[in-house]
Amino acid sequence: MPRQLSLGLASSLSDIVLGEAAVVLRGFARATEDALLADLAHIAQAAPFRHMTTPGGFTMSAAMTNCGGFGWVSDATGYRYAARDPVSGLPWPPMPTSFAAIASAAAARARFPSFEPDACLVNRYAPGARLALHQDRDERDFTAPIVSVSLGLPATFVFGGGTRSAKSVRVPLEHGDVVVWGGADRLRYHGVLPVLQGEHSRVGAYRINLTFRKAM
Repeated sequence: MPRQLSLGLASSLSDIVLGEAAVVLRGFARATEDALLADLAHIAQAAPFRHMTTPGGFTMSAAMTNCGGFGWVSDATGYRYAARDPVSGLPWPPMPTSFAAIASAAAARARFPSFEPDACLVNRYAPGARLALHQDRDERDFTAPIVSVSLGLPATFVFGGGTRSAKSVRVPLEHGDVVVWGGADRLRYHGVLPVLQGEHSRVGAYRINLTFRKAM
């Protein structure tokens, strides 16, 4: 049974505390899904999804794009944030109002007021795609939280500890769920298990993840 959220982070019985400053806000983004999906279509048209490669030469299983002042990129030279799309040479699409609003509202509900992300990483998971355990360490300032919005197919979020080998928990995420983590939990390892085959009424055979960050 889902645990009631404590520490005053939220009021819904279905929300789940993952740590001192980490919480799953169940269904938080569903009320704005129409705007989010419409704006996502414009972003993908301006900066199409692509499978980036790691510095070690491996191709990432999830396709991705970005919006906002900065986008996260990966290639043979390393992981970093860049103001321009390396494919087109153009600035990344501006962050839509709907994106910024859901990120700020979710952060505020999780007791991170005044969060203003300058980057949104958009990952598109086809069935079988996954995200290995990792830390988000490419940002300059770790005081801002990470806000992660799930749309489309369900997925299992893995939330670990301060080391890769630390004990982790597995949390099922559905369309509209939002995970927020920061503070003492900001550098905890996390990942996504392979997405299962399925079809979502709004997103089709994909899971979309919007990850908001303060990069600079």
